[in-house]
Amino acid sequence: MLEITHLSKTFHAGTRNEVRPLQDVQLNVEAGSFVIVIGTNGSGKSTLLNAVAGAFPPDAGRISLAGHDITRWPEHRRARLIGRVFQNPFSGTAPGISIEENLAMATQRGTRRGLGWALPRSLCREFQERVGDLRMGLEGRLDTEIGSLSGGQRQALTLLMATWRRPELLLLDEHTAALDPRSADNVIRLTQQVISRDNLTTLMVTHSMQQAVHLGDRLIMMHGGRVIHDVQGAEKRNLRANDLLARFDEVRRMEELDPNAAEMLRRTYI
Repeated sequence: MLEITHLSKTFHAGTRNEVRPLQDVQLNVEAGSFVIVIGTNGSGKSTLLNAVAGAFPPDAGRISLAGHDITRWPEHRRARLIGRVFQNPFSGTAPGISIEENLAMATQRGTRRGLGWALPRSLCREFQERVGDLRMGLEGRLDTEIGSLSGGQRQALTLLMATWRRPELLLLDEHTAALDPRSADNVIRLTQQVISRDNLTTLMVTHSMQQAVHLGDRLIMMHGGRVIHDVQGAEKRNLRANDLLARFDEVRRMEELDPNAAEMLRRTYI
């Protein structure tokens, strides 16, 4: 489904600010798999999602999605196949127009058709039904400017928009990190609901140990631009927060070792 082969990216190459967030990343994700991505700050998590989404071209490697080699596709072309929700609740929507108008644009994601003067009644009814499923009381407020809503409401609507056309791949980049606990719990509930209902292939970056343990059927840990742990099957189902904390301790030990010893330890735990 998603195949990432020898993917590498360096920013500011040859300067004192050189950063290598992706180093020969190899990752295959089966259709319908829900993969949690964790790691320390700067480990390459969000950069990996950005590379898949097409925010920048890789220096090396290949990205294949649903049988298409998308490595050189521009971001807008990948939008036909990829839905995405960002950390910032004010990203992913147009704040100056209504909920209904934002949803109308979501129905045309990845197509060349423009927004008409009027929406079919059947589509308006579908908007009401699907917004009603969010259980936020917004189904009767579709003419409300989306910029006036709370962060939790906007993030729930962004999730709805990102998955309206059932993408081949859903990217969730710490999409609850900026929310209060109650709103975050609600958005996670909706996330689980839509992923399960539509059997969506998903990559979700999180810093939450509880989310990492309880969500998804697979977990990868990144460090130094590489995948250093890949946990799935029974091991993922039995994973506990203390197990993840122990693995983060391993990462800290790696950082304290000289490069050769760190590489030897990294290979031991892959």
